[in-house]
Amino acid sequence: MRTAFLKASENSWLRERAPKHRFVRRSVARFLPGENANDALAAARRLAGSGISTLLSQLGENIELRSEAEAVVSQYRDVLARIHSASLPCDLSVKLTQLGLDLDSEFCFANLAQLAEAALSASTPRGGTIWIDMEHSPYVDATLEIHRGARAKFPNVAVCVQAYLYRTEKDVESLIAQGATVRLVKGAYDEPSEIAFPKKSDVDENYFRLAQMLLSAEARKSGVRAAIATHDGKLIARIADWAAAEGIPKDQLEFDMLYGIQRAEQLRLVREGYRCRVLVSYGSYWFPWFMRRLAERPANVLFLARNLWGG
Repeated sequence: MRTAFLKASENSWLRERAPKHRFVRRSVARFLPGENANDALAAARRLAGSGISTLLSQLGENIELRSEAEAVVSQYRDVLARIHSASLPCDLSVKLTQLGLDLDSEFCFANLAQLAEAALSASTPRGGTIWIDMEHSPYVDATLEIHRGARAKFPNVAVCVQAYLYRTEKDVESLIAQGATVRLVKGAYDEPSEIAFPKKSDVDENYFRLAQMLLSAEARKSGVRAAIATHDGKLIARIADWAAAEGIPKDQLEFDMLYGIQRAEQLRLVREGYRCRVLVSYGSYWFPWFMRRLAERPANVLFLARNLWGG
C-alpha cells in the first residue's frame, strides 16, 4: 500500500484529476488548513496560542520556468514580512527544486540566499530559520552542497535529512562537524532497497541512532540544533527517555509534526516542557504531498477511507 501511494504521488494523470473529486479535497483538509498563505498564517496564530511554533511551506516542486521560481521567492518574502509583523514563532521550509535547482544550481542558490537574508532581517526572537527540505535521493548531494555554501554566509539556513537512506549516517557526521541545524525525518519517497532500508523496523532503529548522534554531547558542543520530526509515539518516548538519561533538559528537545496529525501529542509535549513545531503546508499543488502523507502512516489511510465510504 505504501508503494502504491508513493507511485500515485508521481503520477501526472492522477495529479491533474484526483483533486477535482470532492472526497479527496475533503480528506486533505485535515492536513491542509487552506490553499493560500492567509490560511496558513491563521493556523500558525492558532497554534501559537497553544505554545506551538510553526514551519510554513508552500507546496510545489520541480518547477520548469525561472519566472515560477521567482514568483515562489516573492511569495515567501511576503510571508516573512507578515510573520515579522505579527511576531509569530514561524520558520519557512522550502524545496530546492521549487527554487529552480533543476534549471540552474547557481540560480537556485541565489534564490535561497534572498530568502535567508530576508529572514535574518525580518526575524523575531522565535523564528527566522530557512529550512531546506530533502527530496528524492538524486538530489541529496546537490542539496547538501547548496546548504553548505548557504550556511557559510547565512547561519539561519538549516537542512533536513532522511533516516531511511543508508548514507545519512555519514551525512549527519558531516553536519555535526559543521554545527548545522538539522531536521531528522524518516523519509517519504519511493527509494530502491539498494540505497534505502526497506523495512520499517530498520528505519526506526536508524532513526533512533541518528537522533542520538544529533543530540549527543559532541553535537551540542558543536552548536547543532536538532529537530526530531516524527509522529511515532514509541520513538518519541524512546528518544525523550534517552535524552533524560543523558541529562538533556526538556526545553532543548524539539519535536516536529505535521498539521492535523497527533494534535493531542503535540499539546502533551508542550505541557511537559518540550518544544514542539508543526509543519503547516499550503498551496494548490497538494496532491503529491498528500499521497506521501498517506504512505507514511496507515492511520491516514483509514481517515481517507472513512471519508470515501462514510460520505
